[in-house]
Amino acid sequence: MTPAIPDLVPAALRRTWAADGHYPDLDLYALFRARRIADPHRTAVVDPRGPLSYTALDRRARSLGAGLRAAGISAGDVVGVQLPNGRDAVTADLALAALGAIALPFPSGRSAREAVSLLRRSGARAVIAPTAHRDTRPARDIAGLRGELPALGAVVAAGQGRLPDGCLSFAALLRTDATAFTPARPDPDAAARILVSSGTEAEPKMVAYSHNALAGGRGNFLAALRPSGSELRCLFLVPLASAFGSSGTAVTLARHGGTLVLMDRFTPADALETIRRHRPTHVLGVPTMVRMMLDRPSDRALPPPAALILGGSPLDEATRAEAELAFGCPVVNLYGSADGVNCHSGLGGRPIQEDGPGVAVGRPDPAVTDIRIAASGGASCGTPGEIGEIEARGPMTPLCYVAAPELNDRYRTADGWVRTGDLGVFDADGVLRVVGRLKDIVIRGGVNISPAEVERALAAHPDVRDVVCTGVPCPLMGERLAACVVPRAGRTVTLDDLRAHLGACGLDRCKHPERLLLMDALPLTPAGKPDRTALRRAATEAR
Repeated sequence: MTPAIPDLVPAALRRTWAADGHYPDLDLYALFRARRIADPHRTAVVDPRGPLSYTALDRRARSLGAGLRAAGISAGDVVGVQLPNGRDAVTADLALAALGAIALPFPSGRSAREAVSLLRRSGARAVIAPTAHRDTRPARDIAGLRGELPALGAVVAAGQGRLPDGCLSFAALLRTDATAFTPARPDPDAAARILVSSGTEAEPKMVAYSHNALAGGRGNFLAALRPSGSELRCLFLVPLASAFGSSGTAVTLARHGGTLVLMDRFTPADALETIRRHRPTHVLGVPTMVRMMLDRPSDRALPPPAALILGGSPLDEATRAEAELAFGCPVVNLYGSADGVNCHSGLGGRPIQEDGPGVAVGRPDPAVTDIRIAASGGASCGTPGEIGEIEARGPMTPLCYVAAPELNDRYRTADGWVRTGDLGVFDADGVLRVVGRLKDIVIRGGVNISPAEVERALAAHPDVRDVVCTGVPCPLMGERLAACVVPRAGRTVTLDDLRAHLGACGLDRCKHPERLLLMDALPLTPAGKPDRTALRRAATEAR
């Protein structure tokens, strides 16, 4: 059974945002269909299988929608989608929107156990998963655990290979006659998608977004980074199934009528070649991916995009400057999350790291979300320079956390604000600076250390390419700080070097790392972010 999905933002606020033009006030499929009618031959998707037009994509979506409806899926049902980037994932997005169903995408790298947890808690009626993904068999594994999923009806297997027992064929559903298919017309303020947060909770948080919050709020974010009158060709290096990737089908296609350029998996070499071949206007990824790309020597110039948009983890000034030179375009520092916060540095090319605490991430855009700083106890900080918890509320604010009333009690206010768990401050110019996480603190002998503060300082070391700091257990001190470092090519890094650098930066000696783990590359989560859990485990085992 699908859990209740209430909207915890006052309805009057939603209607005000619609009246102000921040919402298109149409469901996602209706928006896409209007784009398909206006420009039927425009390329919607470019993936490893080639280009696909709006007309061809619409035909696939309507056929899949008709097939899923025949399989028992109807408006309001939750359907899990575990597909790699490509036309099948986009087709599933649009088919579910056309049905008025609620998509629950999650990246292909998540384990069967984690997939089952998401499907069970969401009351999913169906799931679409790959027949094979690298060395795993997701559709078969989920079907084998169907006994733990009382609400689950259909498991749809996509891709090559033998159809697992008890599964429906994605390819067969695409051949369904859609002549009589009539799309649903869901309320634009109703749930359209559940984003899965890769936060620090015991289980990943599930966050429900409406059609308006996706196409409107998140759509306004991308609109602000699109030069006037220019075409939109977005290369997503991150999974479309991630929170960052939710700007794919709903925003790039349905809202803006652009083109999605997709790779089924990220490698630095493939990403650079895709940029050269397909000339995207916007490249969206995380800083670690770009550092990997910068480490690949090449004598071939890249065609400059309009913007390189980096989010998911903090962006240091050294990486920003190097990427701006290599890609020949503005590098946008995006601060955002599945929980409903968004702020970015814009296309002005203004440095993201200036004098002051933390990292400067730009001025909030009320067409996307307003941001305030709350002191302890929930009162709003009234003056610039006062550090507190970042809270957000605006057109992109999600409906609620799904099947988790305790999270709604903890992170949502009665008047619709979302508590992010991040610490921030506004400077005198109204620029938001992100200082760290309330929870992400290493406590060494009673002294609180912010790993984010140490990471920012170490990122400026000339021999450091990438770095994550984490706490490791210590019987004497409780925790000690470890630095997981990827050195620049041909360089060496020692713990004494790092400590000397931090001392020169003015960091107190008690904040210096006491462990060093050298790595060829940082491990990434299925969503493309540095895997802090794996790094903490590796640093602990390396003691």
